[in-house]
Amino acid sequence: MTALVKGLGSVYQNTTIVVMSEFGRTVKQNDNGGTDHGHGNVMWVLGGKIRGGKVYGEWPGLSTAQLYQGRDLAITTDFRDVISAVLSDHLHVNEAKLNQVLPNYASNQKVGLIST
Repeated sequence: MTALVKGLGSVYQNTTIVVMSEFGRTVKQNDNGGTDHGHGNVMWVLGGKIRGGKVYGEWPGLSTAQLYQGRDLAITTDFRDVISAVLSDHLHVNEAKLNQVLPNYASNQKVGLIST
């Protein structure tokens, strides 16, 4: 990420970068000493106008009682809330176009990532 930001130079101020994965990993190891595909995950969002330096969302913790089905991180933020914030606040995608990109999506929470 450092090399990308450095390579972008001054363009970075007008750039938003989203890093995400389609799956997480279970919190605890399986019987083979590895981890299985999990439920919750993390997203990184960075760029010149991102209100960074903090964690957005909630952190429920890692105790068994706080895990989804006793094994996975609980999902506290819908990834579409983050993507819709980038699309609308950074790329200025209007509501009609946003509905084409994220059909049947209704915002669960406003994620104020981008300085306007």
